[in-house]
Amino acid sequence: MLVQGEAMSTKENLKIEEFKEEMNSYSDESLFNITSFGADLTFRELSTMYDEGELEKPEMQRHYVWSKLEASRFIDSLLLGLPVPSIFLAKTKDNKRLIVDGYQRIMTVNDYMKGIFSGDNKVFKLYNSEIINYRWRGKTFQELSIEQQRAIKTYPIHAIIFEQKAPEDDTGMYQIFERINTGGRTLKAQEIRNCVYHGELNQLLITLNNELVWRRILNSMTPDSRMQDIELILRFLAFKDIKDDSDLKQQINLVKYLNQYMSKHSSLALGESDNIRNDFLMTMNVIYKGLGKNAFRNGKFKNNEFKYTSKINPVIFDAVSVATYKNIKSGKQTTLSEEAYQSLLLNKDFQEVIKHRTTNTTNILDRQQLSYQILFGDNNE
Repeated sequence: MLVQGEAMSTKENLKIEEFKEEMNSYSDESLFNITSFGADLTFRELSTMYDEGELEKPEMQRHYVWSKLEASRFIDSLLLGLPVPSIFLAKTKDNKRLIVDGYQRIMTVNDYMKGIFSGDNKVFKLYNSEIINYRWRGKTFQELSIEQQRAIKTYPIHAIIFEQKAPEDDTGMYQIFERINTGGRTLKAQEIRNCVYHGELNQLLITLNNELVWRRILNSMTPDSRMQDIELILRFLAFKDIKDDSDLKQQINLVKYLNQYMSKHSSLALGESDNIRNDFLMTMNVIYKGLGKNAFRNGKFKNNEFKYTSKINPVIFDAVSVATYKNIKSGKQTTLSEEAYQSLLLNKDFQEVIKHRTTNTTNILDRQQLSYQILFGDNNE
């Protein structure tokens, strides 16, 4: 429950600063260890595969977004016998097929054959307009002739199916999603991870993202449709494991580093999920108690008053959250004051390491160490 007098937006209004160097993609040798083959599949086959769980829509990938007109035009094309674009599928480790590109097309036909349009959950009648052929304009699937129904069911669509042979992780699949998906908007990194890295960690991230203390810190009850809030949680988990003796290169590619973390931890050991959840919630509760909705925002004095920015700074987030986590794990009494937090934000060395070379491992560790010293008055040794 919200505390009395506290209000949070139910609209999606998450504001997170973005750093260009942290969004850079990468090329990877795993692309050269991926095979592909073509297959012509009928929509009857695709619908059956989807219903039986052999054809998977990536978890929370995207909702059905086509309008009734767009969907009707696609069905019209099939009935006219016009060619339609290929779909892209990925073969998973359990021998299923993951939809990389083509979800809207597959679901449009699946919906039409079943009679309910996913866009509004109403009876699926083709658009009643002159742009739809008069022979099936305004009709449901059941109102079509047997020959027309058969034409849709047996329409062959070409599928290009990918399978990653090596390495054993899914790093190459990430790049396939990034480069091939044509869903109308460029997918954010975490949206692609959500599609590729199925498993217990992915589900845990989604669960943690709905925790009340976390939504309070973000000042939004509604999860971000681009999954930037989930990426912050992943960032916390991955960055708390970076150590001085790390085998990481001095300069990491953040996208690749987070991909590798998700791939490595996709399956969690017995009890590990509970441990991660407890660590995250203990950390966020301490931070929210001390800083409230100012947590992870930058700030400075203006007209003799300390002013915070409205956007969450992801670099401040990983520094403060990891420092707080380590202080909790040290067994010391953990309290976080806004005065100490403001002192951290006014520290010139801290401002330097959160603004420049933010993916340099030395800077990552330095900003964590500065946060620990200034927020909790101690060295993290």
